[in-house]
Amino acid sequence: MPESVHTRSRRRRFVRALLGAAMVGWFGQAAGAVPLQVEVRVKGGRAELTRDGKDYFVHGVGGDSHLELLAACGGNSIRTWGVGDVTAALLDEAQKRGVSVTLGVWLNRTGAGMDYSNEEALARQASSLERAIKAHRKHPALLMWAIGNEMEGDGNDPLVYVQLERLAQLAHSLDPDHPTMTVIAEMGGGKKIRDLDRLAPSIDVIGINSYGLAPTVGKRYVEAGGKRPYMLTEFGARGHWESPSTPYGLPIEETSTAKAENYRRAYEEAVRDQPLCIGSYAFLWGDKQETTATWYGMLLPDGTRLGCVDVMTELWTGKAPRNLCPAIEGQIGIQGIPNAKDIHPGDRFKVTVDARDPERNKLDVEWVLRRASAGKGSFGQREEPMPDLPRSIVSSKRLSAQILLPDEPGVYRLFAYVRDGKGGGATCNVPLRVVEP
Repeated sequence: MPESVHTRSRRRRFVRALLGAAMVGWFGQAAGAVPLQVEVRVKGGRAELTRDGKDYFVHGVGGDSHLELLAACGGNSIRTWGVGDVTAALLDEAQKRGVSVTLGVWLNRTGAGMDYSNEEALARQASSLERAIKAHRKHPALLMWAIGNEMEGDGNDPLVYVQLERLAQLAHSLDPDHPTMTVIAEMGGGKKIRDLDRLAPSIDVIGINSYGLAPTVGKRYVEAGGKRPYMLTEFGARGHWESPSTPYGLPIEETSTAKAENYRRAYEEAVRDQPLCIGSYAFLWGDKQETTATWYGMLLPDGTRLGCVDVMTELWTGKAPRNLCPAIEGQIGIQGIPNAKDIHPGDRFKVTVDARDPERNKLDVEWVLRRASAGKGSFGQREEPMPDLPRSIVSSKRLSAQILLPDEPGVYRLFAYVRDGKGGGATCNVPLRVVEP
């Protein structure tokens, strides 16, 4: 079995003996701290992940907030994209909540400020990884190292994979107790998987970010020749780049209710019962402005959970929550304007949202008008939030509101935030182009 499958028990014992129990750890770590040994292997065609000698299937999310809620929902792991000043505190909080952490070490993307033929830049990456590992390798909440996230770009630069191999070898030499993973954006028609097999055999786990095509990841991974354990490391809402757009170029966002089913299908078809899959990280545990304020977040800024959280809770635990989130049927309805595609500054009209609550809790709707973001969500970067335009919400009652458009032409989005008063919510929005008469 290749060494990249992280069955290095004899080497671990040797390293421990060499270091000695009294050795003082780096960055203030207690010398006597004992990490939980994590191993991953493929046996009989099935991937196995063990933590402290026990089987461990990753029920995870990407993000680092609301860990108490995550644990209550049945989640057992979080994934980060980088290491920083708050990492030690995050690990402590995760340990307190019974949550493991896959620590990401950021690698700049090829073609976006990073030249993988520049030896000085490569050395800086190695130094950054070394510092991170020495600082956190003994923490009992640590699950594995995620070396890079989508750093390969289109996948056509083999030097990226050569560097990944160097970094994986470095990680194993510094921390024999935790596996290494790298995370790629889709599979490039299978080419990325084949190149990783050929050029980076010391990577233990392949992480795959996939959105609209997430349900087919398991099938496509095997077809590409993948033999190592994999995880679905980002999935959820259909990507804004994969979604239909308005005639004026704004992507059309699905309701949170529709998105929840995307999470379900991805998990059931690409994670559950897939022989080589050792778990997943749903995206995104928290909220984020990317294309819109609601496109990818599983929670609202106040911690209100959306329908995808209910779905993941059921998938993780086998039981749906006692109180389910509200559901939205269809999109926001616009009344009082014959052609909603042709609206003008100062127009006033009524809007409605068709929302229901499974437990018949009273629903509250917050209506918000914002200018549409000019950002296109490039490479997942967080955008500046668009300010609310509160004067445009003239009045609201139950599931409807009176809207007064601003005097300035432009492209806007009208959001409906539905809450049930029990911690559950739902969202939808509609793009509006305001033009001069």
